[in-house]
Amino acid sequence: MWRPALAGLFAQSPVDEARTRVAARIRALQVEADRLASQARTVFGDLRKLELEREIAQQELLRADADVVRVTAAQLQATARLQALEATRMAQTPGVNERLIELAKRGQGGYLQLLPSSDDVRAFGRLSRGVAAVAELDRVRLETHRRTLLAERAALAAVDKERAAVEASRAEARRARAVLDTAVAARNRLIDSLDQQRDLAAQYVSELQAAQTQIERTLATADAASRTVALPIRPFRGDLPWPAAGPVISRFGRSPAGRFGTAIVRNGIDVGTPEGSAARVVHEGTVAFAAPFTGFGVLVIVDHGDSAFTLYGHLSEATVSEGAVVKAGEVVGRVGLAPAGDAALYFEVRIDGRPVDPLQWLARRPVQ
Repeated sequence: MWRPALAGLFAQSPVDEARTRVAARIRALQVEADRLASQARTVFGDLRKLELEREIAQQELLRADADVVRVTAAQLQATARLQALEATRMAQTPGVNERLIELAKRGQGGYLQLLPSSDDVRAFGRLSRGVAAVAELDRVRLETHRRTLLAERAALAAVDKERAAVEASRAEARRARAVLDTAVAARNRLIDSLDQQRDLAAQYVSELQAAQTQIERTLATADAASRTVALPIRPFRGDLPWPAAGPVISRFGRSPAGRFGTAIVRNGIDVGTPEGSAARVVHEGTVAFAAPFTGFGVLVIVDHGDSAFTLYGHLSEATVSEGAVVKAGEVVGRVGLAPAGDAALYFEVRIDGRPVDPLQWLARRPVQ
């Protein structure tokens, strides 16, 4: 006979339960804040390293740009020299061409046939030396021009090859800079996200501390054992218990439907669970609606205050009535059949009157 009485003596009152939940959640948020701060420090270190690498890449890109300018100038100079040589060749070779044509007409004998018939030995000698000098001059001129032309063409080919290599280096430098820019932007976004999460955690702790103050005031009153303290739901984001056991068979948001590219938008999720299973409220609040609702079977809506609501649909029956105060984990109904014929619980979360993804508010299930 003493055991039930002893159990009742040590059973926590609703206020004590709320105080325990608040303290546990504050500790969890502080641990999360510490983790985020540590992660932020790591990301800051990564960001500094990436920024240094980006600066190096920028200098390499500037150097590649300067190399392209230098090689382009060299290429233009080589092209200009080659064009000048071609112009010189065109200007100097007409006489040579004419002599070659004349030699071809005369047949064998070459330059010697240019000598006139004469009995004057001295004159013949002078003419022979003149013809020989012309022949040697033509040969030297043509050979020099040929060699110079080959050298300039080789130089231009080398410059063209160098330009292609420099252009490839510049393209690679640009790609490296673009990759680093993307990485730096991603790290900056991550830092912004971490800052927002830390600010949100600090806001949640502040709200919970305010609730904690209210709890302490309630504990000081005589009816503390029977009173229920309404805790804000926002600080428990990501830590709410699941309303039923089972897999998620329909997810929140837009999803394709049919074979014609149409889509449907779901404001909540469907949790596959056996018919008749208990549907439990995820956070304390007041029942705002408990009745049949078209498309949702029996629907229960719980008001958690500050324009936050949770909805429980596809129920076969509601076990609470409108106006009832419920606490986290309390059964609000029995799971029935969804319109498709399968047993499932429809669960929806509304914050500030708008539906949000319930999976972002429910606690993560342990990996099986």
